[in-house]
Amino acid sequence: MKSLLLLLISVLTININSQNKDDELRKLANRLAKEILIVDTHIDLPMRLKSKWEDISQSTKGDFDYPRAKAGGLDVPFMSIYVAARFEGKGAKAEADTLIKLVNQIVKSNPDKFALVDKIDDVYKNFKDGKISLPMGIENGSPIEGDLKNLKYFYDKGIRYVTLAHSKSNHICDSSYDKERKWNGLSPFGKQVVEAMNRIGMMIDVSHITDSAFYQVLRIAKAPVIASHSSCRNFTPGWERNMSDEMIKALAKNGGVIQINFGSGFLRQDIRDKEKKVSNDISSYLLEHNIPRESKEAEAVSDKFWKENPTGYADVKDVVEHINHVVKLVGINHVGLGSDFDGVGDSLPTGLKDVSYYPNLIYELLKAGYSQDDIKKICGGNLMRVWLQVEKYSQQI
Repeated sequence: MKSLLLLLISVLTININSQNKDDELRKLANRLAKEILIVDTHIDLPMRLKSKWEDISQSTKGDFDYPRAKAGGLDVPFMSIYVAARFEGKGAKAEADTLIKLVNQIVKSNPDKFALVDKIDDVYKNFKDGKISLPMGIENGSPIEGDLKNLKYFYDKGIRYVTLAHSKSNHICDSSYDKERKWNGLSPFGKQVVEAMNRIGMMIDVSHITDSAFYQVLRIAKAPVIASHSSCRNFTPGWERNMSDEMIKALAKNGGVIQINFGSGFLRQDIRDKEKKVSNDISSYLLEHNIPRESKEAEAVSDKFWKENPTGYADVKDVVEHINHVVKLVGINHVGLGSDFDGVGDSLPTGLKDVSYYPNLIYELLKAGYSQDDIKKICGGNLMRVWLQVEKYSQQI
């Protein structure tokens, strides 16, 4: 009887100590989220606001707004200036300008809460002042419209990276989503774009492009490049949109960084398989009923299919698994966060549903054994290093 009582006391003590340790990790995670610089390189707020304007200084129904960004400790959300593939050769620059104006309007309406960024030093000043920085990245190089002068034009408007292609090949390079490989990598003009981006200090984003285009970029680039919202192909074998181990190693050798995408289909193969089936079913339905893919009717059909065919969710721990994989491959200095909030719809992981959840990710990183210095690098330090190197290379030449 006495031995049983001692065993029960021992179990209770272990449970209490475990709970206390867990509580301490939660507190540390919450504190770190407020103290360190958190950078997320891909948030699709501008397109969301174009569809329906909202006052993001208040709570909204999307993934991003000011109250939740502050609650989550987010300091540097890169605003994605997403230009759909259909704008290639048909008003892409004007579409980018429209979205950039929306970002400017956010800052103009809330100068005490948000600020634009010119040089990297502005990020640290804004952080000190308690403001959220809104640098921008163009998703899809179509707005360059075959004129290298447009790179400087967009740089002067606050664009700090360009994703060279999106869902279709364009005049710069091939897209991983496009079956047609028009250029077998970069176009002749695309090679000039890579050189010009290095000259003006704009980060080159290799998310969405083909493997061939990726390796060609690395052969030309003189400064580190980024994958602004990609994950590890190791977990989604054969899917070119994510990065293979060989590509991650090459990216690290270049000094670059892969920013992990939070979309459930990017993180787990079983969910990706389900998403692929729903997408194929939607395509078949649209084709069978002669519904134009870009129409409002097609949008309604798509929404109905996704609601009726739930694909499930990954977990915040799956994001940590992708981070672990990169760290094991190439070390702590080449991985960061590129959530794709407001861009991946209802496919965000359990425990990472919006911009208020970064402390939850930090908690899981602490549980996984990462030091505070490691977490600083993952949450923003690595991206800031690359950004600074890109700026310095531009200044040197």
